[in-house]
Amino acid sequence: MVHRFDLHVHSFFSSDAASSPEELIEAARARGLSGIAITDHDTCDVHKYLIENELERPDGLPTQGFLVVPGVEVSTAEGHLLCIGTLLPDMRGQPVAEVIRAIEDRGGVAIPSHPYDHWRAGIPEDVLDTLDLKAIEVFNAAARRDFNDRALAYATGRDLSMTASSDAHHASAVAVSFTHFDLEDLNLTDLLRAIRKGGTPEGHYLSAREAMKKQLGAFLRPANRKSA
Repeated sequence: MVHRFDLHVHSFFSSDAASSPEELIEAARARGLSGIAITDHDTCDVHKYLIENELERPDGLPTQGFLVVPGVEVSTAEGHLLCIGTLLPDMRGQPVAEVIRAIEDRGGVAIPSHPYDHWRAGIPEDVLDTLDLKAIEVFNAAARRDFNDRALAYATGRDLSMTASSDAHHASAVAVSFTHFDLEDLNLTDLLRAIRKGGTPEGHYLSAREAMKKQLGAFLRPANRKSA
């Protein structure tokens, strides 16, 4: 059965994002997604919070028909990298190859986020060439078209699995872009297998209003981080 996932979403556990995890989940459900990966910047605190509040299951099964995928966006020494399907300790500033090994050792999938986008710490091509990758984000709803086009060409050339995502920092942007995956059952194990095999990205850009909200998020929401 085909399921749609947005694999790059930020909650207010990221200092530059505005929405609660509950608001992200509600928006994703309303827009017909089967699940989201909440990938806050350099912290997995949102997943501890969701598990404690019974909105995410540590066994990788859905909650009320919706799958919250563990993850984090790591600010590696060479650029931003999505960790999908597992949790990590704080690895910001570590070499990207070491972070990828840590992700795979824990059973997750590493996905370079908005590659080529040097304005937002995308991993450059000369570094991508050195990495053992299974997947790459080829469409980021907030990235410039030329960056996305280059990522798509690179993934095609290396025969990598491709994802599209919203990179939402507000609930209103969730599911602007997403990826279709064919899953036997809705669970984390089947999703990770499908990511490695390859899904079908569906990319749409943020509206001008959503792009402005994202751009100003760090300035308008300086104290939006959830207390532990």
